[in-house]
Amino acid sequence: MTTRMRGEIAEQPAAIRATLDALLPRTGDVEAVARGTRHLLFVARGTSDNAAVYGRYLIESRAGRMAAMGAPSVATTYRRRLDLDGVLAVGLSQSGRTEEIVETLQWAKDCGAKTVAITNGGEESPLAQAADLALCTLAGEEKAVPATKTYTTQLAALAVLAIGLGADVDPDDLRRVPDAVEKLVSDPGDLDAVVEGLADKPGVVVSGRGLAFSTALELALKLKEACYLHAMGLSYADLLHGPIAVVDAETPAILVAAGQGPTLAGTVALAERVTGAGAAAFGVGGGERLAAASTAALNGPDLPEWVAPLGLIVPGQLLTEALARRLGIDPDSPRGLKKVTQTD
Repeated sequence: MTTRMRGEIAEQPAAIRATLDALLPRTGDVEAVARGTRHLLFVARGTSDNAAVYGRYLIESRAGRMAAMGAPSVATTYRRRLDLDGVLAVGLSQSGRTEEIVETLQWAKDCGAKTVAITNGGEESPLAQAADLALCTLAGEEKAVPATKTYTTQLAALAVLAIGLGADVDPDDLRRVPDAVEKLVSDPGDLDAVVEGLADKPGVVVSGRGLAFSTALELALKLKEACYLHAMGLSYADLLHGPIAVVDAETPAILVAAGQGPTLAGTVALAERVTGAGAAAFGVGGGERLAAASTAALNGPDLPEWVAPLGLIVPGQLLTEALARRLGIDPDSPRGLKKVTQTD
């Protein structure tokens, strides 16, 4: 069975490359619109919200600016005005047509914020039109309901945003991402073993920390929406504060980490704790150290930690698509979901 989701996963190297070609020359535009701001406020829902988590960790850890996740209901339901002077508000919507996000970005501007839109909907989308600056990704049309290439191109746009904000990173690392993603598409690791390890399980805990936390949240969301799995996405620090009690022989853990960085050792230790308790631990990334500590493992990208999330999600996407088919589910059209979700 060939699914649209699988085809769109394979289109990601080209989509990321095109997005970087378009947006890397615009770091000066980011610097200009952010002039006079100190803090960032991310506004998003769903998959875009998970992308924003990556943006928050990247901006705080590499650009030295405080960043926060906004609550759209403050604007759209409670209609409370805030003092957003000195804030750069970043609205993320793959379609650019999610009314709640458009309204919240307009609210942020009315409250004194400078505004940036990140969308695959193009310059004419309502979100792009509402912003002072639009960073439009070039993923092309995405037909499968679970977002894949629109998510990774959002991460690429957030990486460009960070560079424009003065992040202490090497922009050339971004140019390595498309090739790294292409390699993961063709060789995701022990995919069959992880699929079989999850096929008869009612739930799973997906955990990462720091820059990889966004990947854990996004993979958990994909497993929920396309495989109907009770998947819990958690920072491994939060997991250790109680929820680890749910990890057992019927509830395995998927643990995500870059191949280098300060969170790797803790992720490896968590894998050892999980398997030591008799549960399965499936690694995603983390190099040889995490693979050795895991029951089975998916490959990660050969990329520095700051851009690793652009590759880390790819084997997770392939896992989701393969597991859905193994369970007899069409991943392109999960029950109860539409491509664009509107909330009141």
